[in-house]
Amino acid sequence: MKIGILKENKFGEKRVAIVPSSVSALSKKGYEFFVENGAGILSNYSDNDYSNAGASIVDKNSIFECDIVCKVNSPAEDEISSMKPGTLFISLIQTIKEIDCVRNLASQKISAFSLNLLPRTTLAQKMDVLSSQANIAGYKAVLIASNHIGKYMPLLMTAAGTISPSRTLVIGAGVAGLQAIATAKRLGAQVEAFDVRPEVKEQVESLGAKFVEVDSESSDGVGSGGYASETSDEYKAKQQELMKERVGKSDIVITTALIPNRPAPMLIPQDMVETMNPGSVIMDLAAENGGNCELTKENEIVNHNGVLIDGNANLPSTMAFHSSQLFSKNIEAIIDHCHTEEGFKLNKEDEIIDGMLFIENGELRHQPTKEAM
Repeated sequence: MKIGILKENKFGEKRVAIVPSSVSALSKKGYEFFVENGAGILSNYSDNDYSNAGASIVDKNSIFECDIVCKVNSPAEDEISSMKPGTLFISLIQTIKEIDCVRNLASQKISAFSLNLLPRTTLAQKMDVLSSQANIAGYKAVLIASNHIGKYMPLLMTAAGTISPSRTLVIGAGVAGLQAIATAKRLGAQVEAFDVRPEVKEQVESLGAKFVEVDSESSDGVGSGGYASETSDEYKAKQQELMKERVGKSDIVITTALIPNRPAPMLIPQDMVETMNPGSVIMDLAAENGGNCELTKENEIVNHNGVLIDGNANLPSTMAFHSSQLFSKNIEAIIDHCHTEEGFKLNKEDEIIDGMLFIENGELRHQPTKEAM
């Protein structure tokens, strides 16, 4: 079984799908690796590192002879047309958002895993790319935000006077949000967190943050598989009222509300931004799917009356060495999961494989994507 690793061609992308340590580990199970020359350079993994791990360094065209092709982002049109029918392509493709890409894969009779569709189960945790990358995004968002604001993060008592701690509000206490809370607390900020799921309150408070609650007797916002879900209009009205008060007092707001394969919920309208003091910042980690703030522009920093709205849609790429390492371990775990005594097998009765395999030999299997098409 030959596994090919493509160099990323998306602007600003520095990650690589598989790093040398995973090449070394999987080679012992009989897999052969072919790496496009320079694929790991931007994440500080050299061609020599891959060669020493047992991979062959080849030109791009040779990658398409492989049985499995791995990439962080979706394939370009010319890459799809170069793959042989029956190839298994593995990436972070958002199937509902990237319909043209899905059509091209189908017409080429490709099989494909979407890492965005991995079921959130206990067994799948070590394969969960979304969580490993969100962890990095939450950490880096706080560091960038602390650099944006012209203030200290911690409380300081000096001979010249007392400096109040910066106020940080984290919206969404999933993996990214919890890491943001922990990082902001380590830097000494005063941290509050909001989430529509009441069960995360204990986790938030265990990190030393205050949990901001919307009074509700229903199960609004509690989705399946660990995700949040859409909320009722009544809940949203209460949420907006409470959020406006908290946002206006914050120096840093970090939004992480991202529902897979759907537009991000808009939580911070323009009038709410206008309650914030000049010099404050909003880090919108949902920028890739439209953003949680009305003023967010993907991969741009917007200055609105002195408030910065940072729409960096790929924070994991700014820490490419470790984000690639974690991404690679997730892929390694997926290949391990599919590995049998007879070699690599796609067992569609397995919940994890069935969830990710959105297309098989050109046949679309994922119902929501079918409906979108």
